This record gives sequence, structure tokens and C-alpha cells, in this order.
Amino acid sequence: MCRVRQPSAAPPFNAPAARRLRAALGMGPEHVAYGMRASYGLPYVTPDLVTAWERGTASPSSPELTALAGALWCSPGELIGRPHTLREHRIARGIAPEDVARTVGLDLAAYLRMEESGTWRGNERQSAALAQALQLALPDFVAVTGREAKLADLLHSAVSTRWQAYVRPVMKLAPVDTGVLEDVLQELHQDYQGHMAATLSWGGGSRSASESGKEFLDRIVESFWAAVESRTG
Repeated sequence: MCRVRQPSAAPPFNAPAARRLRAALGMGPEHVAYGMRASYGLPYVTPDLVTAWERGTASPSSPELTALAGALWCSPGELIGRPHTLREHRIARGIAPEDVARTVGLDLAAYLRMEESGTWRGNERQSAALAQALQLALPDFVAVTGREAKLADLLHSAVSTRWQAYVRPVMKLAPVDTGVLEDVLQELHQDYQGHMAATLSWGGGSRSASESGKEFLDRIVESFWAAVESRTG
């Protein structure tokens, strides 16, 4: 069983994108509100509510986001900031939960429990089907299946001890080409060790070195994916 980030009440809304898309269509907030009321059965949507969404003072719920996307002739994904959770990725792709459940071979109720609780229990085959259905990039796949925390732990150990011992464990979580993975781990190890050595040589003492090292480790997963992308992108 893997723990993942708890889903929020609504997906991360990209307010500037909503405003930009509306303007490109030559529509006013009143036109958007009317479209959502008439075509999507949301009688309470007013121009003021649309304006509040665009200003970032309020965020649409999932049904409202879907209706807003329809009114703006765009996909829900165009109105969402970078998705993090399983639910947010599904909404960003505009896919119904029924379709995801069927694709990965899960009962709908079981899938919804995983999505709502933030716990992914799928096996390897189902996880692979999920990645394909939601078109998940590898970093996103690792995150939504609850592997990011474990990856961070392994990377912490790799940069602070012998990185060679962590090639296979890291590869099990993040299936990256062996050569690329070895280069990335070696680079991160050298960066971390060099960073620590430089901090000490500046006379900052062990406390400064510890703080500097902690900052490096706090960004380790982000640095790892950036290094992988630079070699494979």
C-alpha cells in the first residue's frame, strides 16, 4: 500500500489561463456565466463568481471546472495548474473516473476510494495501465503512486554515502536508463560532497555545513528529475 498526497477539495486552478482564454474568445464574464447556467445546469453561476475565479479569490469545484472549460471551449487541463494528485491528473486529462477504473481493471468504487483517500493500492500491471491512461510522465507517476518519499530517502543516502550501492534500488522506483541513472547519481553525489566541503572551507563551521547540506537534500528529488531530463530530454 502506498501513501500519496491527500487530494484537495478542488484541483489547482489556473486563474490567469481562464482570464486569457475568455479574452481570446472575445467573451465577457457574463457570457461565460450564461453558458455555464444554460448548458451545464449551474443556475447559481454569476458574472461576479466568474470574475472571482479569474482574480484568484475563489476556485471552482470539479463540476464547475468542467463546465467552465466547456464554456471556454477548452480542456479542463488548460485551466489547471500543475497537477499533483491522482485526482488532479485525471481531471486535467478530462477523463471520467469510470473510464480510468475500467482501463486499469478496478471496480469503480475501489478506484474512487483510492482517489479520495490518496492511497494507491494498484499492482504493477495496474500502475502501468494508470500511467498510460493518464499519460503520466515518470516524475508524476512516481509521485501519484506514493514512491516519491522513498525515492527521496534513497537519494539522500546515495549522495551522502556510496552512490553506486543505490543504482538498483533507485531504478526499482524510477525506471531510468542505467547509464543515465549512474551519471545522475554520481553528479548529485559530487555536488553534495563538493557543496559541503566548500561550506566548511569558507569557515562557516559544521553548523553552516549542516544547514547548507539540508537545503541541498530538501531539493534532492527536484534536482534528480532535472538532471535526468537534461540527459534524456
